[in-house]
Amino acid sequence: MTLSQDRIVHVAIDPAVQLEGALAIPAGAEGIVLFAHGSGSSRHSPRNKFVAHTLNQGGIATLLIDLLTADEEKVDMRTRHLRFDIDFLAERVARAIDWLDRRADTQTLNLGLFGASTGAAAALVAAAGRPHKVSAIVSRGGRPDLAAAALSEVEVPTLLIVGGNDAPVIGLNQQALAQLTAMKRLEIVPGATHLFEEPGKLEAVAELAQEWFATHLSGAEV
Repeated sequence: MTLSQDRIVHVAIDPAVQLEGALAIPAGAEGIVLFAHGSGSSRHSPRNKFVAHTLNQGGIATLLIDLLTADEEKVDMRTRHLRFDIDFLAERVARAIDWLDRRADTQTLNLGLFGASTGAAAALVAAAGRPHKVSAIVSRGGRPDLAAAALSEVEVPTLLIVGGNDAPVIGLNQQALAQLTAMKRLEIVPGATHLFEEPGKLEAVAELAQEWFATHLSGAEV
């Protein structure tokens, strides 16, 4: 498998806002995964970068973006309000989906979304709003419950991954799972805490995500 180097791209959200991202497209890729990072994080999240690299090795393209501009991030560091504004973040994810749909090198690729923490809720809301453009979703240590009413509108296979020692989040994911009506699965990684920092646990997340996306992005109907 020939891997392409990450390319720095600028994702046009609207005429006034561009978000910086890292795009990697392996040769022969059939699918691409857009990453929506969690609260207080960015496209430089080492956990998301690890998962993205695993996907690239499996022949799946990836786009990691910052959901906030540099100025917005400075404000959010003080106020912490944007990181929990799910509708705002979901709109950013949706506009990034549209941007990928306009690019010649990505518009033919089946699209998956990978969300962490509050980014999982944003991914789910965005998928509900773009039902014919998304083929699969994976949530890592996510807060899918924050997607609220949008959960029942998600039409694509959704995998929720939670650490076995992340008790409060397990319950929230179980509640969200019950509201999802499309193909769905909850995977609990034994011995893992919220950030999957224990040895081998992030690797388990990456393997689960790789399997899910390989199944649902390869030749998927969009």
